[in-house]
Amino acid sequence: MDLAALALTFGAIFVVELPDKTFLATLVLATKYRPILVWLGVGAAFAVQTTVAVLVGHAASFLPEEVIKVVALVMFLAGAVILVREGRSHQQDSGEEFADEAEPATGFRAVVASFLVLFAAEWGDLSQLLTISLVARYEAPVSVFIGALAALLLVSGLAVVAGRTLMRFVALHVLHYVGAGVCLLLAALTAYELLA
Repeated sequence: MDLAALALTFGAIFVVELPDKTFLATLVLATKYRPILVWLGVGAAFAVQTTVAVLVGHAASFLPEEVIKVVALVMFLAGAVILVREGRSHQQDSGEEFADEAEPATGFRAVVASFLVLFAAEWGDLSQLLTISLVARYEAPVSVFIGALAALLLVSGLAVVAGRTLMRFVALHVLHYVGAGVCLLLAALTAYELLA
């Protein structure tokens, strides 16, 4: 178990996902369904998505090390740009992204509805791309899987339990900019390793 890769993955995914649509979608779902059912459905979606990302990242780890570092560097930079753009967008908008009406569901139907919403939303999401990059970069698939899934479960748990309160104290665009900063830091570390 690579604890450094686990901690780095957890921190990067947590910061990137906190201002993401995932947080907002989970928050909205938790206002419509029982929060624990939402969290179970969202958690199952994250487990599937993270597994796919880890498998793709592990397959990519067989590429030459320089190629992996360059791709990781580009993905971290792209992540920073995406987060800055989303931060600016949220700074200008009201932040109302998920106002769709959903039919009330209970029990298993609420879990399935939450799973499907997040499962669809996460394909190609920044956290999935970062997970792929981190697995390829650090060659520690189990550590990255645990770190990524733990961060995603914590973010969704925060959205279910304390999302509305958090949004009163911290502006969404600030969280986007912090996430962009983390991506830039990871890009800088990767660039340094490439040049060293």
